[in-house]
Amino acid sequence: MGARNRDRTGVRNRDRTGGVTAGPEQLIAEARKAFFVMFALLAVVWLVQLANYADHYALSRDYAVVSGDVGTLPDILVAPLLHWSWAHIESNSGPLFVFGFLAAYRGVVRFLGLTLLIALSSGVVVWFFERDDVATVGASGLIFGYFGYVVVRGLFDRHLIDTLVGIVMGASFAYLLTVAVPGTPGVSWLGHLGGLLGGLAGAWLFRDRHARTATGDATVRTTTDTATGAATGTARKPAGATPQTPTGSPRADLYKELDDLGLL
Repeated sequence: MGARNRDRTGVRNRDRTGGVTAGPEQLIAEARKAFFVMFALLAVVWLVQLANYADHYALSRDYAVVSGDVGTLPDILVAPLLHWSWAHIESNSGPLFVFGFLAAYRGVVRFLGLTLLIALSSGVVVWFFERDDVATVGASGLIFGYFGYVVVRGLFDRHLIDTLVGIVMGASFAYLLTVAVPGTPGVSWLGHLGGLLGGLAGAWLFRDRHARTATGDATVRTTTDTATGAATGTARKPAGATPQTPTGSPRADLYKELDDLGLL
């Protein structure tokens, strides 16, 4: 896996960022949409590879990002779709789909903005800091960006399920960071690092700004105390619903997340 270098001679409620902020039905619908988006993206990458291979990888040579070459700046958005070999695209395809899906299932609109940010950050870092005799293509900048986003998204969104997903992914794939450090041979560690930074920044920029004030599916009624004129509120849970942990409990958010996913 890795963005490879080669010598130039070779019905939803959403927050403002488009993220899903409502219940399990909407989350499932968005996850289904995320699956098809990633399937389509992967299909495009493989179709481009077929055309690239048939033309002896001329597309990779013509649209690679080259440091300091102003003419290759627009290629920053194209280079993630290109690869240098079948082994290159095969090593990228699995992680691209998995991390891309995990990044997209909370909201496809947010995911599209995130993808643009990661492609730009990865490409710009390569353009500024890579050697000028190296041409860089590959989807691994996106992979590292999605990875960084998935790992920290739950912390910024205050979604405990996403936090747990991030911990599991971070612990399982921490070895990826070894190819985002200086001196890694045969891969664009700068592209990896730039993508990772873009994903971390995206987790902050596209965080869920929705005020999470709801306590389950409770129906809230407001009445006025006739003696004091003060408004008082009472909550009534629909019959047969799962009991809610009091709002003040440190586990209240976790119970809310589990309830939304139908696990309680």
